[in-house]
Amino acid sequence: MKIADLSQLATALAAPDFKAIEPHLIALDKHLILRTYVEGYSLSEADQNIWVTIRSNKVANAFLKREALPNLARWFNYIEQSHPEIQEEIKARDEAEKARKAGLSKAGANYNMALQDVEKGVVTRFPPEPSGYLHIGHLKAALLNDYFAHEMYKGTLLLRFDDTNPSKEKQEYQDAIIEDLKLVGIKPDKTSYTSDYLEVLYQYCIRMIKEGHAYADDTDQDTMRDERMKGIKSKNRDKSVEENLAIFEEMKAGSEIGQKNAIRAKMSIDNPNKAMRDPVIYRCNLLPHHRTGNAWKMYPTYDFACPIVDSLEGVTHALRTTEYTDRNPQYQWFLDNLKLRQVHMWDFARMNFIRTVLSKRKLTKLVDAGIVWGWDDPRMPTIRGVRRHGMTLGALRDFILKQGPSRNIVTMDWTNFWASNKKEIDPIAPRHTAVETKDPVKATITNGPAEAYTEEKPLHAKTPAVGTKKVGYSKHLILDQADVKLFKQDEEITLMNWGNAIVRKIVGSDPITEIELELHLEGDVKKTQWKVTWLSTTPQDLVEAEVWEFDHLFTKDKLEEEDNWEDFINKDSASKTIQLCDANVASLKEDDIIQLERKGYFRVDKPAKDGKGLVLFGIPTGRTK
Repeated sequence: MKIADLSQLATALAAPDFKAIEPHLIALDKHLILRTYVEGYSLSEADQNIWVTIRSNKVANAFLKREALPNLARWFNYIEQSHPEIQEEIKARDEAEKARKAGLSKAGANYNMALQDVEKGVVTRFPPEPSGYLHIGHLKAALLNDYFAHEMYKGTLLLRFDDTNPSKEKQEYQDAIIEDLKLVGIKPDKTSYTSDYLEVLYQYCIRMIKEGHAYADDTDQDTMRDERMKGIKSKNRDKSVEENLAIFEEMKAGSEIGQKNAIRAKMSIDNPNKAMRDPVIYRCNLLPHHRTGNAWKMYPTYDFACPIVDSLEGVTHALRTTEYTDRNPQYQWFLDNLKLRQVHMWDFARMNFIRTVLSKRKLTKLVDAGIVWGWDDPRMPTIRGVRRHGMTLGALRDFILKQGPSRNIVTMDWTNFWASNKKEIDPIAPRHTAVETKDPVKATITNGPAEAYTEEKPLHAKTPAVGTKKVGYSKHLILDQADVKLFKQDEEITLMNWGNAIVRKIVGSDPITEIELELHLEGDVKKTQWKVTWLSTTPQDLVEAEVWEFDHLFTKDKLEEEDNWEDFINKDSASKTIQLCDANVASLKEDDIIQLERKGYFRVDKPAKDGKGLVLFGIPTGRTK
């Protein structure tokens, strides 16, 4: 029998009948004769599904223990040993089913992951590198670690800066990360720095060299990469302990010889998981460190430092995005070889959005190239960017927590992100009125009030608590050109918050310059086709505002690995109009959120001073215009 379609094989192996699954097991055993994984060269979805199915099926599991299928048994044991997180998948599935039946969830997401040994206490950590501002992908990691530590298990959350690369890191970024976490309500119980452990990590590396688990290598970067890809042994792999120690000291001194070398862990030459092929764990960097100055000339890599410091700081559960899955065996290897306290690992899917990049390197390039205004540009997916774009903290937290700790990797549209924000701002955003200054239409009301006057009106018709505003009424109004172009002679329209009027005269065509209106306040507003906003030019002084609208930074929904992402930058992602607003906006403060009626929601980026300088940023609502 030939092996079934891999996507359907897990389903076929779930049957509790031995006769039904036996041919599939035999076919799978033959399929694995020359393969490490069922599909591809790393742990695939097919591997995960089939392994979990066999492990969960008592009949299949019992047959496997007979050792009648050596290739299948080898694969099964390898997956179990190299990917310990997969066993937690079984527990998670059981717990998810229990949670579904019991109705246990957080904001629509399943948080019952069956974390191991929680009865002994839970300590999680968020380890950002201070090489940029936090984006919403980082925020998901921070919020999940905070949620599990503080809300689910009443444990401890550590904030640890992974500051071992002076080439990228700045005090500015470190300070910004602390501020952003505080802004979103994350309060770590302790803050530490990997740079605090540089002496300790140095000693651990010496120990690895002495025990034959690490060596110095001066192979150039391109050759090393090529050899790792092809599974070729480095010419330096068998250097003596004495030679390796001497070179490590040269690296510490930052000498010419030291700078040519790196220290590599002696894990494997040709492991199918390329992350296990003798990774670099120490490299020279002569740039001054923002905390330690010039005390060190070499630094450990994240992959070496993280498991060691996690263990030393008492972390019980390392929650990481699925991009680290292939490096989990590497993490475990360091703990085992250095005989350190064990740490449980759990992977969750990172957040991906259409027409967006979350790579810190690419975001830095956008800033450095002047494509955006800075890290807090409203088009940036940073916490500061989406906040400046008008996302409220409550909606931001709720949206991310709703995604939960699932491993399913999806690319989301921004629609739901902004729709969740609209639900929060719509009931409380004060309503104001604006007319664009480009070709505004002057309207004269032939039977309008003899003298201009103002009336107190609610800022929000459905929420009186929002307050009131003064609305001016007179014979002389201005309307938007786009609205007036829709009018016909003698047509009845509705002037919002006033009443109906009949269009008696239209002057000009493109653009229309003036119209005459006749109030018909007894008219039925339900029967008019056009309901328009307007402003009286007296008795109040109108306030001029810069009104910005933003689009996606990229023109392609999903950027592929082979794409040159710079070719897809949207050169028209920001547009500005000048609008005249009602006089009440003069009292708005920075970060206030308002609605310009019929135009959308806006955040005040800069308040008006002496009636000038108001800047408003448009807030998406989740609907396409």
